[in-house]
Amino acid sequence: MTNLNFISKALCIALSLVILSSPSIADDDNYSPLDSPSFFEGLNTFTAVFSQIKQMYVDEIDDETLFNNAIRGLIEGLDPHSSYLEPVAQSKVSESTMGKFGGLGIVIGTKGDYIEVVSPIDDTPAYRAGLKAGDIILQIGDQNVSQINLEEGVKLMRGAPGTTIKLTIGRPDIAPFVVEITREIITVTSAKGLLLEEGIGYLRVAQFQRPTAEVVEKIIGDLVEKNEADLDSLIIDLRNNPGGLLDSSIDISNLFIDEPGIVVYTEGRTPSSNMSFPTKPGDILNGAPIVVLMNVGSASASEIVAGALQDHKRAIIMGEESFGKGSVQSMMGLQDGYGLKLTTARYFTPSGRSIQAKGISPDIELDNISLKGDEEEESIDFSSQEKDLKNSLSAQDEEETTSEDPTELSPEEILKSQDEITDARDQEFVDLLMEDYYVHEAVNVLKALKIYKNK
Repeated sequence: MTNLNFISKALCIALSLVILSSPSIADDDNYSPLDSPSFFEGLNTFTAVFSQIKQMYVDEIDDETLFNNAIRGLIEGLDPHSSYLEPVAQSKVSESTMGKFGGLGIVIGTKGDYIEVVSPIDDTPAYRAGLKAGDIILQIGDQNVSQINLEEGVKLMRGAPGTTIKLTIGRPDIAPFVVEITREIITVTSAKGLLLEEGIGYLRVAQFQRPTAEVVEKIIGDLVEKNEADLDSLIIDLRNNPGGLLDSSIDISNLFIDEPGIVVYTEGRTPSSNMSFPTKPGDILNGAPIVVLMNVGSASASEIVAGALQDHKRAIIMGEESFGKGSVQSMMGLQDGYGLKLTTARYFTPSGRSIQAKGISPDIELDNISLKGDEEEESIDFSSQEKDLKNSLSAQDEEETTSEDPTELSPEEILKSQDEITDARDQEFVDLLMEDYYVHEAVNVLKALKIYKNK
């Protein structure tokens, strides 16, 4: 009788889900799970397993926990970016969009049984501790990462500002090592700019937040004023930029594109997933050459900007092949405060290239080397990308990485922080940047273009 009760309950829940979801599916292809024999076969197997666990498992497990585990497995088996959010996690996602939490400042994803650093966020504890794109987190404190899921890993790494956490890191070609990191409230200035030389501007975009496009436009204006003339050229540095808001990436792309077309489009199974985002007239650089720098830590919104500028022949892309995070996640509310983050579409560049699991290939490839002859930089394998993640979506021939979203500053706060940088500090940054191989090579390319143009 107990067995029948559990089976009956499971059937009721499953059928309720089908009834709720069937209308939207039927609108597209007239398919309903109720018409599928394999649906009921799978349901029978599920209820049999459910019943055996309830009766024979060494510890008593309540129904809610079992159902939540089953739902979580159903969703997380799809791809690295879809997830089932319990009420606490759901509230934390809402909180993180407002941006207030204590953390390390990294964007992470799964790689096999472990957690991988997709990219450290500029000027955060993780960045200052030397974590790099492609690092594998083997242990968080005393917890072996292979025994927990991504969500549990995030919970362990977050905590009160001022507290410390030890991470055991795996990196190619060297023995695993331990870093101790002190948590902070993660606050990131999404963009900053410098004048490298006369006429050559440098724009660093660390993340795509709501005010970033406005900040970028103001930065370019300030660089023009400092240069006392229009910029001859610009370097846009998107290295280790994990992405951010789609709207922000579109707005920033449109600052530099002055021809009809699209910035990006999405394709999914439902009409609402199929969207196209047009370009808008107006190039704030008036056609001056652009070099975009990227590496394997450049993901999502970064790839949208790089792909748009590349396809519109508006910029030369230099560096490494990007991460390849080209899928779109939609947030859906469920009953009792639960939530569902579900991958619903793929991103495509204006020319129809899928970003998913492919990334953006640079026009000019650069190795990750140092210009300092007296120092030998450690060789790092940056081969891990979106396509290497557990259950990664295929590219599909023809946007889990979990971001510790930083506190968003207002445009006024960001610009104030820019103004507070002294000329001496600017020069220090410029000197450091000119020792950066990527920046050095980008400057050489832009100078060559200027010579060619003036012939």
